[in-house]
Amino acid sequence: MAGLVELVAGALWAMLPAYVPNNAAVLAGGGAAIDGGRTWGGRRVLGDGKTWRGTAVGTLAGVALAFALNAVADPVGAAVGVDLPTFPPLAALGLALGAMLGDIGASFLKRRSGRERGASFPGLDQLDFVVGALVLALALAPAWTLATFTLERLAVVLVATPLLHVATNVIAYLIGVKNEPW
Repeated sequence: MAGLVELVAGALWAMLPAYVPNNAAVLAGGGAAIDGGRTWGGRRVLGDGKTWRGTAVGTLAGVALAFALNAVADPVGAAVGVDLPTFPPLAALGLALGAMLGDIGASFLKRRSGRERGASFPGLDQLDFVVGALVLALALAPAWTLATFTLERLAVVLVATPLLHVATNVIAYLIGVKNEPW
């Protein structure tokens, strides 16, 4: 049982800097659209929901969270009885910015598939930011990413993330910060 707690706690802790950016971007909302209103094939490239301000705030929130987690990793880990990862600066940046870029990439794919802003795209909606975060973290901090995200931790992330994503989006919808519950 202790091994399972350590596995799940380590996986979720390691992903926190990637879980927070898109939520922070929604709260920061507004501002200039990244695509500047441009269209491609008669559809917006990204849409009004992807803004420079949201991307910057989301990335900064994720990096700041990683640094805060570094400060408390040892005492929290000791209290729970597990070893929790800490985040080198490039890993923090990779997870946070990668999460934002993954979401931006998903927006691009949604527009190309004819989906409007806010339309559901099962699978992509729940894991786009995970793929972006892990790919950019791997590019910027390869040794840390490979050591931190073992196959077992990746499995936890791939199972837990869609559940957490749905739950947080429903909460955001219920409190009025999102227009749709996905």
